[in-house]
Amino acid sequence: MKKTILLIAAAFAANIVLAQTQEPAKNMKPKASPAKEHVMTAEEKQQHDMQAWMAYMTPGSMHQMMATWNGDWKEEVTFWMAPGAEPQKNSATCKNSMIMGGRYQESKHNSVMNGMPFEGTGTLAYDNAKKVFMSTWIDNMGTGIMYLEGRYDEKTKTIHFSGNSIDPMTGKTMKVREDFKIIDDNNQSLVMYMTQNGKEFKSMEITFRR
Repeated sequence: MKKTILLIAAAFAANIVLAQTQEPAKNMKPKASPAKEHVMTAEEKQQHDMQAWMAYMTPGSMHQMMATWNGDWKEEVTFWMAPGAEPQKNSATCKNSMIMGGRYQESKHNSVMNGMPFEGTGTLAYDNAKKVFMSTWIDNMGTGIMYLEGRYDEKTKTIHFSGNSIDPMTGKTMKVREDFKIIDDNNQSLVMYMTQNGKEFKSMEITFRR
């Protein structure tokens, strides 16, 4: 009799253990399938691309800021031909105009340097996609194009440009950086630095007054 009771108790305990191990499996919810990534239809893709291009081509707040710099400016230029060289001074004029529907600013400069007429043209852009300013420069005292990119610092109202030009003495690429500062509505400044033989030096300072 005692042996029978023990067998019944053991069987009961085994059933409880079996139920505990099987119950979670019964109540376990099936894992949710990962959400399928939406694949755009050809029409949706076309619409997306069109919206992206519209955003890219539409002038924004940075272009509106550039437009406030339109007009005629007088320049006082100080430049250094090499590290440690004596500074040379010159005066120039500049005319800024927004072109291509307010998307770019063209800047035309004129002066006389060492008895020779000087003319230069700069183009300033703000790329809506890259979120950077882009600057190009050409003049009649060279045959290359200087290209710089920079970001605008709202606190200091300064665009910090950096890029490359060519050192005509060596024919090698030369690092260039510029700090273009908006002082107020009618006053601006530009400081340019060049790197020669691994050393950076201030090569030019320009003050602009409208």
